[in-house]
Amino acid sequence: MGRAYLGEFEELVLLTVAVLDGNAYGVTIAAELKQRTRRTISLSGVHIALYRLEEKGFVRSELGGATSSRGGRRKRLFGITTAGRQTLADMRDVRNDLWNAISSPSLS
Repeated sequence: MGRAYLGEFEELVLLTVAVLDGNAYGVTIAAELKQRTRRTISLSGVHIALYRLEEKGFVRSELGGATSSRGGRRKRLFGITTAGRQTLADMRDVRNDLWNAISSPSLS
């Protein structure tokens, strides 16, 4: 079986779940991505990517406790799995190999 395929946005969401380490849910992921990428981030797009990543086994989720600040609603918190970490490491290796293969003058 070949490597798992992740689109750019899925990769960014997965990286952000790893960065937020225990505090990753839709709103925090969208805010972190917006700050770091300076792009407009759709909350629904983040949720779609999270559910795809969960189907692929790269993140897991659980419902957090209900809070009064959320009107009694519970947050779905996401964490990265071992498979997700390995996929990110594999993708980093491929990207680094490609960057290292570029001759310096070609970047000028």
